[in-house]
Amino acid sequence: MQENRVRVLIIEDEAVLAMDLCDTLETEGYYVVGIANNGKRALEIYQQNQVDLVLCDINIKGEWDGIETINQLQNIKNVPVIYITALADKETKDRAKLTYPAAYLFKPINNANLNISIELAIQNFLARDASGYTKDQNKITDKDVQSKEVILKIEQSIFIKHNYQFVRIDMQDIIYLEADNTYTTIVTSDKKYSIRLTLNLTLLRLGVEKLMRVHRSYAVNIRKIKSFSEKEIVADQYTIPMGRQYKDEFMRIFQIN
Repeated sequence: MQENRVRVLIIEDEAVLAMDLCDTLETEGYYVVGIANNGKRALEIYQQNQVDLVLCDINIKGEWDGIETINQLQNIKNVPVIYITALADKETKDRAKLTYPAAYLFKPINNANLNISIELAIQNFLARDASGYTKDQNKITDKDVQSKEVILKIEQSIFIKHNYQFVRIDMQDIIYLEADNTYTTIVTSDKKYSIRLTLNLTLLRLGVEKLMRVHRSYAVNIRKIKSFSEKEIVADQYTIPMGRQYKDEFMRIFQIN
């Protein structure tokens, strides 16, 4: 499903290289929203699609080079940028630095380096852009370090590592979280994802008000609740137990007239 994949925009005026990049990315599980051979076309695609990452050649044809193209895109929204380049002069490198690229790829592109660069680009971008985190997400605990689990957050979506790549989960699609010792399962309407973080840490890192702890081992998205009793909650098609010690806090979300 394309909506669960990292969406990539390719800006490259060498058609063969652009198609090769597209094929490689699709094979690796990424979704290419479009290929642009000039800045104006890149801007059109960027405005019409949700983009999570941009691969951009610095030297492209047209009125804008790659750096100016990224400047134009960043006026709309910041996303991680990987520049593709051959050897560039100091002036060009200095201009590129002002756009805060997350990574660089030098031609010819190695597929292994491409995958590593994409992963690092997403992580480094969010580490740099504090607005991508809630205050709680900036707190790094010993358990976080030991788990080496990464949750990336962009707007109303998160990315987690699944089958060796980052996959998107829209916050609104999360039904509930289930704890199993040091693991937490994120349950959506069509899929389940397991991450190596405790339930407490997962809730802390997600920082979503609508996810409420209702049991020692469960947290539920209150927008998905269909019904509840003193002992259980029905969210979407799932029945989730209600812990006695969480009942009072749960009832506070309702306005009782």
